[in-house]
Amino acid sequence: MDIFKKITEHQAQKEKLAWNGTFAEYIELIREKPALTMTAHSRVYEMIASHGIDNENGQKTYKFFDQEIFGLNRAIEKLVEEYFHSAARRLDVRKRILLLMGPVSGGKSTIVTMLKRGLEQFSGTEAGSVYAIKGCPMHEEPLHLIPQELRPEVEKNLGVRIEGALCPSCQMRLKTEYNGRIEDVLIERLTISEEARVGIGTFSPSDPKSQDIADLTGSIDFSTITEFGSESDPRAYRFDGELNKANRGIMEFQEMLKCDEKFLWNLLSLTQEGNFKAGRFALISADELIVAHTNESEYKSFIANKKNEALQSRIIVMPIPYNLKVSDEEKIYFKLIGQSDMSHIHVAPHSLRAAAIFTILTRLKETKKQGVDLLKKMRMYDGETIEGFKDADIKEMQNEFSEEGMSGIDPRYVINRISSALIRQDLQCINALDVLRALKDGLDQHPSITKEERERYLNFISVARKEYDELAKKEIQKAFVYSFEESAKTLFDNYLDNIEAYCNWGKIKDPLTGEEMDPDERLMRSIEEQIGVSENAKKAFREEILIRISSYSRKGKKFDYSSHERLREAIEKKLFADLKDIVKITTSTKTPDERQLRKINDVTERLIDGHGYCPACANELLRYVGSLLNR
Repeated sequence: MDIFKKITEHQAQKEKLAWNGTFAEYIELIREKPALTMTAHSRVYEMIASHGIDNENGQKTYKFFDQEIFGLNRAIEKLVEEYFHSAARRLDVRKRILLLMGPVSGGKSTIVTMLKRGLEQFSGTEAGSVYAIKGCPMHEEPLHLIPQELRPEVEKNLGVRIEGALCPSCQMRLKTEYNGRIEDVLIERLTISEEARVGIGTFSPSDPKSQDIADLTGSIDFSTITEFGSESDPRAYRFDGELNKANRGIMEFQEMLKCDEKFLWNLLSLTQEGNFKAGRFALISADELIVAHTNESEYKSFIANKKNEALQSRIIVMPIPYNLKVSDEEKIYFKLIGQSDMSHIHVAPHSLRAAAIFTILTRLKETKKQGVDLLKKMRMYDGETIEGFKDADIKEMQNEFSEEGMSGIDPRYVINRISSALIRQDLQCINALDVLRALKDGLDQHPSITKEERERYLNFISVARKEYDELAKKEIQKAFVYSFEESAKTLFDNYLDNIEAYCNWGKIKDPLTGEEMDPDERLMRSIEEQIGVSENAKKAFREEILIRISSYSRKGKKFDYSSHERLREAIEKKLFADLKDIVKITTSTKTPDERQLRKINDVTERLIDGHGYCPACANELLRYVGSLLNR
């Protein structure tokens, strides 16, 4: 790769975006494309929508967040639809501060960072282009040059809305540099950039005694007062506060509720009227999306203070809970490990899943729904089909507790503990047992859990260990069958042929001799007994499966091995039961003979080639499952 060639191409691309012209030329651009005048809220929404929106089962998924945010689809949909989309359509919510509230390490900062980076990139596209008065310290919308009295007629003529007034600096420049000739005012295209302080501002609270309001609203330039003679002369003022620089884009307040009151007062008129007070000037217009984030305890303290009622009414709170899906929690850990310098250490399959099972269990609330424990609830949330329950049951449980996901173990703790396992000397690979051991050891040093919570969490680690044990056994048993899926399908087809003959009082043909025979009761019962179907219930179970097959057929769907959760479980258990003795003897023998050794090597090879294991963790898995089967 030619680095300097790439740099040259990048610079050339940026130069292509440059545009300079007069206000008169800008008006012609608007005639062709009125969307150029979109508000900051509209620009953020259009940026999100430009990446695409999927709509599955009535829930919208925004592709913009796909690569970084996992398991928060419901929260993201609410955030985009109830705030960004509504604000983009100029509804009253745009006059509110967006406050992301949730537990630590839940994704609040990541969402804000994504919005800022996304806006930077979007402003470099044709759809997201931003034009401003050249030289304006607040890079403001050029249409502010049009006098208030003429705006209704201009709006009608151009098909746009004009909101806001010229900043004091541009008012002065219009008089002194352009002699009032609005059409000659120079306009430029700009690119939003946090680094260059264009369209993105960030405010972080510090010591109230040392932090100055000028950080937000700009300050007097004392070195020029003698030259211009007055503190109310715009040329003697630095319009370089975060609110000034965030105009046309996003203003981020980090830990907003920790700010001193005098900093928050500026937000009252900025949110409601779109302006703020600075220096000895009239109110200064600003078009910016104000987004803040805080944790739940800070928010509760804030609303408990009666003095904050005015600001509270100008805030829209969007809860950002923890993810509650095991598969998505795994993705978070993979992402965080991939960003580290430890990505060369192999992580055995199911290691991060075991950690995710533990983590999700700590976040779930016990449901009142009959027949659903935490483990079953976890599986249903993760998309598993549980016999006897429907999508409506999942939605009912999701709506049962508004605070579900607002507490529990955070991803930062888990990744810290995984890091401690990864960092050991001379380690080629870590497995689920290493990870669970690290999580367990870390509970003693966890700063914020009570003794009761620690006991509860230790129990969840045991549950995660048992879940992993089942996964490990299945992994080995599948590896022992050269083609597990094919064997399962054959057994499944045999079972269906037999129950169809049984329910229809028919016979089945022997595939070799062609002889007609009675249904194989022994085969059917050997499968049904795996899931506890009693002798009395067998007829109802078989008829229910035939009804399901008929239903699938009417809908043009194929009924296969995975279509019936309980039957799939029964087929797998039957296969595993038939294999158990072979697996047990082969994996646990200390002095394998030549045939057993060949089988072990074949299984190890399959684990490495098709299941994502390395030689170290494949051998470790064989030893571990051997010990499990011998208990």
